[in-house]
Amino acid sequence: MSSTEQIQVRLNGKDRDITFGHTVQSLLEAIEINPLAVVVEVNREILNRDQYSDVGIHEGDTIEVVHFVGGG
Repeated sequence: MSSTEQIQVRLNGKDRDITFGHTVQSLLEAIEINPLAVVVEVNREILNRDQYSDVGIHEGDTIEVVHFVGGG
């Protein structure tokens, strides 16, 4: 697969086409989400932040990005 080909993933409950070759880190950057402000789950496995740049995104993956919400 070339870097311009699209794959389909499920991101926060919605099907989405993304460019092949993303890691969790690069996907968060592409969708403009601060990786320090979220927890990411890929295929029901919660990732440590230090894994974001090592975990590749593949066709059919299910990704949940959970934002921290402060209150008071």
